[in-house]
Amino acid sequence: MRNLRITGAALALTMAMVAGSPVMAGDDPAPAEQGHAAEASPFVPADFEVPTLVEAEGFKLVPLGPDLVKIDFDAYMSSIEHLQKTFSRSTSWPHEGISDADAIKDMENEQARFQKRSSFAYAVLTPDGLRERGCIYVYPSNVDGYDAVVRMWVTKAEYEAGFEDELYDFATNWIETEWPFGKVAYPGHSVDWETWDTLVEAGKAGEAVPEDEG
Repeated sequence: MRNLRITGAALALTMAMVAGSPVMAGDDPAPAEQGHAAEASPFVPADFEVPTLVEAEGFKLVPLGPDLVKIDFDAYMSSIEHLQKTFSRSTSWPHEGISDADAIKDMENEQARFQKRSSFAYAVLTPDGLRERGCIYVYPSNVDGYDAVVRMWVTKAEYEAGFEDELYDFATNWIETEWPFGKVAYPGHSVDWETWDTLVEAGKAGEAVPEDEG
């Protein structure tokens, strides 16, 4: 049994610190599979205390934000080809030439979405907080039958050490016991990518408004 300690008290402080940070027009939207699910109803109940610190054996989770930009950048840039194959499945991210400004904006966007409670991105850090082993993302889903989508990545070195399987086992237990969701999809794990892509496309098609409807 893993030893977990989850703290939500720091959320108010985090929100106060970023309250003056504007969300600029043109900020990157949430991933495509999110669709319009977040607009229909709140992703999580108003009284749900979102975890802001989760400590487990060998790692801890904290929300992504500008204060982590350096170690986050170092982690994904160490594993460009690996993450293009296993996480983004494209050459769009990560890639050579990501600027400091791009990296900071990404962190600001993730922090803003966390603050708005529209999605939740966590850095998976070593216990001392000095190195990022990977990330976990919790998003709404527009695929029928799923309340949320959880995606994750680990660096190439951590993947080769078997940490991805460990993190997946942790995440499924954590989400099941600590989050207010019924059914959760883990693309690339509980649902293979081909099946998930088909479900996402079907969801998008279902959202389309027929031309003869006003």
